[in-house]
Amino acid sequence: MNWKPQHKRLLVARRLICQVLVIGLVMGCTSTPKPEPKPTLSILFIGNSYTYQNNLPQILAELAKSGGQAIVVDMVAEGGWKLLQHATSASTLYKIGQQKWTFVVLQEQSVVPSVEANRTQEMYPAVRLLDDQIQQAGSRTLLFMTWGRRDGFAEVGHPNFATMQSQLQAGYLKIAKERNLLVAPVGMAWQTALTQQPNLQLWESDGSHPSLTGSYLAACVFYAVIYRKSPEGLDYTAGLPQDTAQALQAIAATTVLNNSEQ
Repeated sequence: MNWKPQHKRLLVARRLICQVLVIGLVMGCTSTPKPEPKPTLSILFIGNSYTYQNNLPQILAELAKSGGQAIVVDMVAEGGWKLLQHATSASTLYKIGQQKWTFVVLQEQSVVPSVEANRTQEMYPAVRLLDDQIQQAGSRTLLFMTWGRRDGFAEVGHPNFATMQSQLQAGYLKIAKERNLLVAPVGMAWQTALTQQPNLQLWESDGSHPSLTGSYLAACVFYAVIYRKSPEGLDYTAGLPQDTAQALQAIAATTVLNNSEQ
């Protein structure tokens, strides 16, 4: 009896069985990648460099993604622009009417809302015009309350940050009440953050534009406003130290969710 060919066939069969078992174990231990969440919200940001600095809309999108949510973000932002310029801009109006956005965010130029005459003559008419267009598109307006400058703005009567922030807050809340609009109180969150941690570097060196830390705090505020829940525990930190990101998340949550104005 020639047993050698049969013996070889058995060895080959055993090797095949072992390979199948190994492949099965590997496949069983490898987790299936989670599918990307489908976008459920769409947000259009309208403003200027305060919005496009550090790409605030994208930071918000990444925050949402880390929370298992997905949003589509877009932006119309020109350096130094006022809302009155956007209200008469064909490209801005086209973008508003391009689709039904979940939210259209309006960010006024940094000084205008802090001066009563300017906000009355420029900001409020612009917000009314833009809000009308936004409503016609079936979308909802969300006001982006910005922050005071680090050293105030003495030329218009604001000797320090707190004075300027107080007027900015009053300016945004008045038109929000008139038009029944939602507000993202970013400037209020900045004020709280500076009270708790005075050494936080929220501004760039110019004392006006946001640092990455400032933009991240702004995004956390928007997250809390849009989803009506705390951003605390989200993994995305935009490259900031974990403890800094966690502190900013908590400040945003407190500012928005414990605020009777929201």
